[in-house]
Amino acid sequence: MNKKFLTLSLASVISMSCFAQIKTLVPNKDAIKFGQAINEKNAYSHLSVLASDAYEGRETGKKGAWMAADYIRNYFKSLGLKGPVNGEYFQKIDLSSFNLTQNVLTINGQTKEFLKDFYILPTSVSTAGYTISSNSIVFAGYGMNSDAYNDFAGQNVAGKIVMIIESGGPATGKDNALPNRLKYLAEQKAAGVLVINQRVDNLSAGLKNFILNGQTLMKSQENIDRLKSSTILPIVTIGSVIANEILAAGGTSLDSVRNKIKSTGKPASLEINIPVSASAQVTETPLRCENVLGYLEGTDPKLKKEVLVLTGHYDHIGITPDAKGDDKINNGADDDGSGTTGVLLMAKAFTDAKKAGKGSKRSILFMTVVGEEKGLWGSDWYSEHPIFPLENTIADLNTDMIGRTGEEYLGKPDSANYIYSIGSNMLSSDLGKLSEQVNATYTKMKLDYKYDDPKDPERIYYRSDHYNFAKHGIPIIFYYDGMLQQDYHKPGDEISKINFPLLAKRAKLTYFTAWELANRPNRPVVDMDGKGNPKK
Repeated sequence: MNKKFLTLSLASVISMSCFAQIKTLVPNKDAIKFGQAINEKNAYSHLSVLASDAYEGRETGKKGAWMAADYIRNYFKSLGLKGPVNGEYFQKIDLSSFNLTQNVLTINGQTKEFLKDFYILPTSVSTAGYTISSNSIVFAGYGMNSDAYNDFAGQNVAGKIVMIIESGGPATGKDNALPNRLKYLAEQKAAGVLVINQRVDNLSAGLKNFILNGQTLMKSQENIDRLKSSTILPIVTIGSVIANEILAAGGTSLDSVRNKIKSTGKPASLEINIPVSASAQVTETPLRCENVLGYLEGTDPKLKKEVLVLTGHYDHIGITPDAKGDDKINNGADDDGSGTTGVLLMAKAFTDAKKAGKGSKRSILFMTVVGEEKGLWGSDWYSEHPIFPLENTIADLNTDMIGRTGEEYLGKPDSANYIYSIGSNMLSSDLGKLSEQVNATYTKMKLDYKYDDPKDPERIYYRSDHYNFAKHGIPIIFYYDGMLQQDYHKPGDEISKINFPLLAKRAKLTYFTAWELANRPNRPVVDMDGKGNPKK
């Protein structure tokens, strides 16, 4: 599930399923029969491959993710699912890596060493690159600008190279986050910025790796426009050694200016006569990146044009070079090898049913997406480039982390019989009721609606692939185990910690809900406003 970042009645937020009060369905014998393919043995056979060290944490745009995509495609093909992308199973995403091919900083005629004295992030370089130079540098303290404290008082920074300290500084009652300070400098048309950050003095292996690997971007129109922009502010991050070399030419030092600002509460800005130049270039390299789609056509001549989507993201975060201990691979067994496994298990159950003459009336798209950990890239790409019209998409059921016990349930009696159900009532009262009925009829799990709370500080509703369907008005349910601390985005998220009976039971809840959605006479009505309130 992605790190980055509705409204129900209080009763529905805090209550759990009370089966005696919920109208149950007539159990479907065919659904039960074919659902037997969703079991712990089959789950292990998939997850032991996807979460193995050989897959290197399945990072988007890298070898492990390609291996996972190939594995899923081959499995879909073996089941007899159709490749819906012009006969293929891959929906290719326009992804590129932008790597620095030139990074030069010269102070007073001396060329400085990259990744020792300074670094440049690829994100601060447009595709046109840049070269900046000046015979002087404006030192502007912390780069703050407010009525209470203004490092730029009496300074004209237009066309000049400015040096600022990244962190610290006096409280001004204004949001002084670095991006805001850099935005101000861009608005003032500074030629470039030297940002003093003492972490340069001892760069971590992780940061070095991040810089050397370049910037990986999905080429949405917004990103393309930004990359081509000539207004990107050139930013060079320097350490205390270079900062003191520059400040020495102005008769001061880093400690001195900090102490002066702290003791007087006034800026210590000055222009320093020392020549400086910097240049950077980036090269674009297209990367292999794809969603993996398997299509099961419905059997009803009228209903088969409608599509139910079942999603899980197969990518994870790859390798962490500076992770503590010997294990550097983030296997992502729960996140989201478990949800991807759930999609594969459901694909098996539904294709078995169709081969036996019990195929679903509506069509089903089994879709494992990539780039979720980068910012929901794969599902975003699909929602903007849908293979099937979004108006014909009746719902998305998303499984993202369904294999472990979250912190709130550790040691509790119901730790092996719960799932967080998120978003079922946000757009459709039909879907919310159906979810409760299916659970009461088949799986009898504890449905926890905690993360439907609009005050949820984790903003879980917005942090997985279902959201890119919900934002287009498509009803969704997100199934999630609540693991946010133990091993989350760490090498410890391994298959040995997966509860396979629980994974299978949660996948069955999703499957039985999908069975009902794919076979009911009517699709779920969209009668809610996206926050759980009835539409006006």
